[in-house]
Amino acid sequence: MKPPPPLDLPQIDRQPRETVNQWVYRRLRLAVMIGRIPPGRPLTIRDLALALEVSTMPVREALRRLASERALEVRDNRRIEVPVMTALKFRELCEARIALECHAAERALPFITADRLALLAGLDAQIDAAQAAGDRDALTLHNQAFHRALYETNPHQVVLPLIESVWLQLGPFTRLALARLDEFYHVDRHSEALAALRSGNPLALRVAIEADIRDGILQVGTTELLNAYIAAGATLGTETAFGR
Repeated sequence: MKPPPPLDLPQIDRQPRETVNQWVYRRLRLAVMIGRIPPGRPLTIRDLALALEVSTMPVREALRRLASERALEVRDNRRIEVPVMTALKFRELCEARIALECHAAERALPFITADRLALLAGLDAQIDAAQAAGDRDALTLHNQAFHRALYETNPHQVVLPLIESVWLQLGPFTRLALARLDEFYHVDRHSEALAALRSGNPLALRVAIEADIRDGILQVGTTELLNAYIAAGATLGTETAFGR
């Protein structure tokens, strides 16, 4: 059997006063969030410790936290995997995104200011630049930053941790969605959302956010596409099978 491809974990600097445990968790969480740990790719604690150049202890702690967030599963044989994904579970997660994010966007609307609109417009421009450059990591991160900046405008919001939990569970499949983005995403839904924010139209904002999620990721959640992606990740790695 052909050995799995080398791990391709994102590089991030360790912050001042950040412990090794915190840094390892943050780096592995980011790897899951942007799809750098492909579904179907077998992992071990030792593999991850070697890739991160740390001992196994901080890796164990990070994996425990990520397992509690349903981002990864630790098997009895100490192997780590992205949780099994079915078309029905994928759709359930996407529908949860729609429900939570439409709620968060509408509740943020009364608190939108000119400065916040300028910030969102700038993030949208960064998304466009990342897409034009084919930088899928940056595209994912800027897209999440856009949504986060919108929802956290509401000083009373409580759903952002729930939203990020869903992002984390969908993270390993972001590259599948981004590889087929041009097939489904023909309208700039962020521009529609910005227009709704400027006009103070809650219904138009909900429609734009829902369409953004449906066009951006829900379309790839078929059994055939998910199974093909999992098989490719296990044997070739997502970078080879679906590009960076």
